[in-house]
Amino acid sequence: MNTKKRSYVFDFDSTLTKVEALDVLAEITLTNNPNKNAIIQEIIEITNLGIDGEISFTESLERRIQLLKANKADLSSLVDALKKQVSKSIESNKSFFEDFAENIYVISCGFKEFIDPIVKEYNIPSERVFANTFEFATDGEIIGFDANNPLSKHNGKIQCLKDMNLEGEIQVIGDGYSDYVTREAGIADTFFAYTENVSREKTTENADHIAPNLDEFLYVNDLPRNISYPKNRIKILLLENVHSDAFKKLSKDGFTVETVSKSLSEDELIEKIKEVHVLGIRSKTNVTKRVIEAAERLMVVSAFCIGTKQIDLEACKENGVVVFNAPYSNTRSVVELAIGEIIMLMRSVFQRSTEIHNGQWNKTAAGSREVRGKKLGIVGYGNIGKQLSILAEALGMDVCYYDVEDKLALGNATKIDELSELLAISDVVTLHVDDNSSNKNFFGEKEISQMKDGAHLVNLSRGFVVNIEALVAALKSGKLAGAAVDVYPEEPRKNGEFYTDLKGLPNVILTPHVGGSTEEAQRDIADFVPSKIMAYINSGNTVDAVNFPNIRLPRQTKAHRFLHIHKNVPGVMAKINKVLAEYNLNIIGQYLSTDSSVGYVITDLDKEYNTAVLEELRKIEGTIKFRVLY
Repeated sequence: MNTKKRSYVFDFDSTLTKVEALDVLAEITLTNNPNKNAIIQEIIEITNLGIDGEISFTESLERRIQLLKANKADLSSLVDALKKQVSKSIESNKSFFEDFAENIYVISCGFKEFIDPIVKEYNIPSERVFANTFEFATDGEIIGFDANNPLSKHNGKIQCLKDMNLEGEIQVIGDGYSDYVTREAGIADTFFAYTENVSREKTTENADHIAPNLDEFLYVNDLPRNISYPKNRIKILLLENVHSDAFKKLSKDGFTVETVSKSLSEDELIEKIKEVHVLGIRSKTNVTKRVIEAAERLMVVSAFCIGTKQIDLEACKENGVVVFNAPYSNTRSVVELAIGEIIMLMRSVFQRSTEIHNGQWNKTAAGSREVRGKKLGIVGYGNIGKQLSILAEALGMDVCYYDVEDKLALGNATKIDELSELLAISDVVTLHVDDNSSNKNFFGEKEISQMKDGAHLVNLSRGFVVNIEALVAALKSGKLAGAAVDVYPEEPRKNGEFYTDLKGLPNVILTPHVGGSTEEAQRDIADFVPSKIMAYINSGNTVDAVNFPNIRLPRQTKAHRFLHIHKNVPGVMAKINKVLAEYNLNIIGQYLSTDSSVGYVITDLDKEYNTAVLEELRKIEGTIKFRVLY
């Protein structure tokens, strides 16, 4: 850790707090003013002109105070509001302000009347706060400011720092050009453009460093911090038009997120993934062993869909990469499409629609039946199969199901022990099996021959599950009255031309793998999957991981957390604890979970540690990945 003499000089507005205090004061004082919005907008514009140096700060201050119409009595409400607006990473690193109190100063063009009460809670006393002061009329009205204070003047921070005559290196942290000029004038040694709340081009283009949060500032300076590695340095790559809510959620949490609208080939992905920590895909991107082995920094692969067949789960596990998916988020969407297609098939809606499009009027009841009272056979009674069972029963269908595992029936559904028996009695058969490779051609000529003559088949599961050649033959022969297919043995990686042997058959509904593609489902997935990513990156939790032992531990506030992924061989845990004991580290929480090939342990320690222990833990035989979380 760097221990040479340093002074850390913080701006207040939009740095220590998320907001400009005078803008918040305007919201308070102009509550009942009919021109409130216009006046506040004018105040904001004047604020920005002053911050960017487009007008003198004195002019900016005078014009804003005239517009505010504020009173001393309003300041207590302002302080209460500002206490709720402390910057997120400032608040989470409160210990830094406590531990380095003698090195920290606040220089602001704001006002001590509201700054002092806020920073006092961060162990910064009034004598280390340099700011303007208000002038009040006898009735408490704010009528001006101390014009003799250098901070009320243009480039006043330069003069203020000169007058302070600080020793050693001076680092200035702020969001505005008025902060940068201290570096330009040679008074400050280093300037950090603080962009957690606002990013100003004129400020960032001149900065020595850009700090999206305080964690980055502390990391660059090798200072104690809330998390070991700043989130902005963790790079997330989202492919295949993952819903924009995922980008927003992950970016808001502080990660650096890049989106690509299409899937990438293996070679393209290998080139792109070298610096990536988290990869997000949908169904068309194949994450192969070659990709995993090329991704030295990769910690997480997330499938923004149900299936994970496109991911080499074993290669991920061997390399300490956790895989998450979205097993529930689009369940309702798939079920609703299944219900719709069942009704359309039974009513011959697709054929009648095609005839009308071709200019033919064919009003007939032939081949058009109600679903009420008909028997629905569900093959695969998982999340989707169960919900389909409930909705189909509500429509009056008689539901039966088959699953290779023993599943409890919901409602009045009937469990059938043999697939052939279910096929023989069902008017409609709908497939909802998983993407296990053993299910390839699970439903072929034999299974179709066992179905009732004139029955319908719906496949919303996986494309390789159904033998397309056998299905085409059954449809052409009349063995099956119709089919609805949403998934195919081979699907294109991007939108464009596509061919299937089912094309042109009048009694077939074809859709391009859109079972889970509703706005609601994609939003739910974009909420669920990022939550799992953040839980792992931020806390080490692996609950709902597809390929990893599941662990959840509450975050500790006064502890250090180590994450250790290792091969599941005897003695690794003992070696970890032996190293910790040799360095006299007390364990306050530890949890190990294993599967057949890997072990994952979270360890919480209650004291400062010699960083040499980290290398010792990394060197333990069998270690796959080791990470210090905080």
